[in-house]
Amino acid sequence: MNIPEHVAIILDGNGRWAKSKGMPRTYGHTMGAKNVEKICRCAGEMGIKYLTVYAFSTENWSRPGDEVGAIMDLLRNYLKTCKATAEKNNMRVRVIGDKSALAEDIQRSIAELEEFSKDYDGLTFQIALNYGSRDEIKRAVNAILSEMKSGVIPEGSEITEEMISAHLDTAGIPDPDLLIRTSGEERLSNYLLWQCAYTEFYFTDVHWPAFTGDELKKAVEVYSSRQRRFGKTGEQVS
Repeated sequence: MNIPEHVAIILDGNGRWAKSKGMPRTYGHTMGAKNVEKICRCAGEMGIKYLTVYAFSTENWSRPGDEVGAIMDLLRNYLKTCKATAEKNNMRVRVIGDKSALAEDIQRSIAELEEFSKDYDGLTFQIALNYGSRDEIKRAVNAILSEMKSGVIPEGSEITEEMISAHLDTAGIPDPDLLIRTSGEERLSNYLLWQCAYTEFYFTDVHWPAFTGDELKKAVEVYSSRQRRFGKTGEQVS
């Protein structure tokens, strides 16, 4: 079976899953967070090298305040326990997105977790927090322009695809081979737009808290069975 090197997941359906069980939306977020560790372990065992999950988007701030507050508290707890998970699974953890908008204690926890796990060489786990792809591209272009102004990049240089990629939050990480979205929605929702130019998509009706390791394997099997005419760099593949 052809195992994708990098899998990206949109963790969708926490609230709907909770509602189907007569529970509040916050319960769905709690169970969804617990499911992340299981899927990370399964991904590592399958030989996937990079896993990126969409945990909180720039648009999610518009949700009811009590729900956002509950998600932030859940994030605080998750970042603390993730150290043990990283150590247990030899897992490097990175956070992408505009971290400057997050509370200072959350920013500190992120920095500590990234530093703690930086030398682990198993699965690289990326968490997209306060992330929006258009915002990411905008920040990348502004960073390039700033470097041109300061002389780091010769002023008047052509802005290339490689230059933009090198200034994205995912710099140094290969683009996703497979993107999975749970809960039946079939759109990207401003997630990794630049990086997913040649990515295979897989949509499932299963809500994220109910997405198991077997569901991940099913998605990978579908990916492996697809016949692609061209690969990421335009070469023909079988």
